[in-house]
Amino acid sequence: MLLDGKNAIVTGAGRGIGRAIAEAFAEQGCNIAALARSQGEIDETIESVWRLGRGGVAVSCDVARADSVIQAFREAEEKLGTIDILVNNAGLACFKPFAELSLADWEETMAVNLTGTFLCTQAVLPGMMKRRSGKIINISSVSGLKPIAEQSAYCAAKHGVNGLTKALALELQPHGIGVHAICPGGVVTRLSEEAMPERDKSGWMLPEDIAHTALFLATQHPRATTDIIHIRRFDSSPL
Repeated sequence: MLLDGKNAIVTGAGRGIGRAIAEAFAEQGCNIAALARSQGEIDETIESVWRLGRGGVAVSCDVARADSVIQAFREAEEKLGTIDILVNNAGLACFKPFAELSLADWEETMAVNLTGTFLCTQAVLPGMMKRRSGKIINISSVSGLKPIAEQSAYCAAKHGVNGLTKALALELQPHGIGVHAICPGGVVTRLSEEAMPERDKSGWMLPEDIAHTALFLATQHPRATTDIIHIRRFDSSPL
């Protein structure tokens, strides 16, 4: 198995892309700490991990709050041991014209998508730096690579995630830690259904497609690295 004996934290793991990544990693031998705000959803994810014969723990966590992140990561390490892989997947989207954005909309979008990535990475980094190994995979978006109307807050947050990814990849290189970002186009998730209910999603990707990409990054040989992957639905146009 490609990840036999490894331990991973996956945020936003209760459904969609996060759950698909947790299950894909578990299928390859990885133990999983599933983090999200909804306890019931992450319990279901971990039940799936257990059925695959892997160890797992479901930990309630609000990635936008430093105290919640610190406590959740401490609990994950107590239950699983050292963390080899972090997947920063937790996110939310507020799509509306810029003139209609409230300060609360802006702050929540930044807090979950960008500050959450910052807090979770800081929480896992001391152990990875001490061991001089680790993988950090940030789930960004095509909105972090190009402008999209009525997604200004989300674009700003995901551009920030990509910038953070590239800066950390350089900074952590001497410590043997790989830092990567995945920028998907349209994926059928509850987030996309709620944010864009009017869009025809018949040709969109599924969470499993993004999970396969995350697995590639998690298992890439340390002599090579990939900074940012843009994965799009087949019938869309290249950037």
